[in-house]
Amino acid sequence: MGKLNTFGISLNNPQGVYYSGQVVEGHVTVELNGEMKMRGIRLQFYGGAFVRWSESHTTGTGKNRRTRTVVYSSQENYFNYELVLFGKAAGQGGDNPTLPAGRYTYPFRYQLPPGLPSSFEGTVGRIRYWLKGTIDKPWKFDHTTKRAFTVVNLLDLNTVPGATEGSSGANEKNLCCLCCKSGPISSRFQIDRRGYVPGESIPIKAEVINHSNRRMTRSYASLCMVVRYHARGKTRTNFEKIGEISHGEILPGESDVWNGDLLRIPPVPPSELQGCRIIEIHYYVQFCVSPAGPSFKLEIPLGLTIGSIPLRSTLQQYGFAPPSRGIGHHELYQGAAQATAPPEESMPPPSYAESVFGTVNIKDDADTEYTKGDMNYAPVYTYYNWEQRPSPSAPM
Repeated sequence: MGKLNTFGISLNNPQGVYYSGQVVEGHVTVELNGEMKMRGIRLQFYGGAFVRWSESHTTGTGKNRRTRTVVYSSQENYFNYELVLFGKAAGQGGDNPTLPAGRYTYPFRYQLPPGLPSSFEGTVGRIRYWLKGTIDKPWKFDHTTKRAFTVVNLLDLNTVPGATEGSSGANEKNLCCLCCKSGPISSRFQIDRRGYVPGESIPIKAEVINHSNRRMTRSYASLCMVVRYHARGKTRTNFEKIGEISHGEILPGESDVWNGDLLRIPPVPPSELQGCRIIEIHYYVQFCVSPAGPSFKLEIPLGLTIGSIPLRSTLQQYGFAPPSRGIGHHELYQGAAQATAPPEESMPPPSYAESVFGTVNIKDDADTEYTKGDMNYAPVYTYYNWEQRPSPSAPM
């Protein structure tokens, strides 16, 4: 066994969820089996966004044909602060201290800057926040430990224009089979509003009329995320399906009606990723009809805004009273972030759920095989389980 027995980071907020401007507090624990000479023990607070992908570009023809790989990358740093817990700062001269054997606890406190974007882990980009402790040893490998945490940017749907308004669309498609042209398939699709929070369900209302001579295998509604990554004047767009419900086949001459089937919104980051300039997120719900055989499906997309603070009308719908006059949603939710109960009895407390995309490994190029801590991390987002609400308040 080496001299280092324990080296870990603990947060006072066990959920590890913070808002911009809040204070991250906790302690670093070091336990040594024997004395250790070192330059110092330091704690790094980091937050930033990173995008990277590669594309193949071919030029010329024949023997002059050449293919090269171009890497597109971009980065934003939101904060990068180092706190000396013991010893001296990096690069500082003087004698190196020795830490005797024993168990040591070093408290820390850091206030997050304003305007931070929500944590996000994507296919070719991320917004990530973490703490890294380092025991800087002269002439030997350093000991490091890492701990990720989540930042949530509160998008209040009550401030989004059009969030309370409904949306609708229609489409028609003619199917051709060799020289025989059949009648059209047509569909109408609507949603009651454009603003939702994770945990809510979107009532899907639609009608499909099959005037063709071909069977429709199914109709379905999908919730989709569009992520745009920006780097070096280039944009890469990725599409992710994050939820789906469906109906069965529709025979020639028949129709099908959707009377409010519920499409649940899983834990996902808020729309736009406010505060980040190299990653943006948008959502839409799409109604589709799939014909049997070779043919393109009929599609009707409708845009959505997914926020982190629900509409006042939604709160009333589920039996919660809106916030008191003069108290903003942001203040209520930020004040309740680390509390055991909401600041008003009738307000739903901010609960959190792990991202629908699951965990990622947060080890990066600066980490080594000696880096301790849990490298598996998943962001968490505000999530409202309306079915587990208290009894509705009395009518107003």
